[in-house]
Amino acid sequence: MTDRLKLLLIVPHPDDEVYGASGTLMDLLEEGHRCGLVTLTRGEAGRTLGLAEGPEELARMRQAELKACLDVIGLTVHEQHTFPDKYLKDQPLEELARVTREAMMRHNPEIVLTFPPNGSNGHPDHVTTHRAVREVWEALPPENRPRLWYYASATPPEREDLRPAWLPPNLRRDVTRHIRRKLQAIACHRTQALSTVDFIRKFPERITEETFYEVGG
Repeated sequence: MTDRLKLLLIVPHPDDEVYGASGTLMDLLEEGHRCGLVTLTRGEAGRTLGLAEGPEELARMRQAELKACLDVIGLTVHEQHTFPDKYLKDQPLEELARVTREAMMRHNPEIVLTFPPNGSNGHPDHVTTHRAVREVWEALPPENRPRLWYYASATPPEREDLRPAWLPPNLRRDVTRHIRRKLQAIACHRTQALSTVDFIRKFPERITEETFYEVGG
């Protein structure tokens, strides 16, 4: 085992790591690999469900939720940034790219995982994160590029405008044996209960099978 990361997730929000990749992280960590997570915002613009009185309190709650989630997964390499939630598109892309580039240089991952071009659900923060990661990845010499994975669903997007950029999965990982821990990790994000319900309602199969699109795969 070396200091190089096997898998580095780069995502905008606390909870973006858990629904589609926590079982894969558990697999890789159990195999002795090192994995890491970069979270670009504190998630302060999310729904509070009456659990927080405002953005700052919500951000603190989500930080605690994320720590609890990562403890369940067993992930210890985490970088938390403070870009404004919901407004990544208004930030200079070069600044997001700088943070992304520095993380990739620091951790030298074998695989980078982020959102696909349409952000999976069209969320502007997801789309902007994709743009930053893709820009950095394309700027690297081909021989130095990590493998690039996107979250991917076999179900086409509900929104018609997102379908032209839809990339169906070409990688599938059975994580059934981690289902108890994965559900526990998901449940750590209490403020995101509606997102959890929506995900399970729309994509129940992705609880036990995590699916990705590998660029060039």
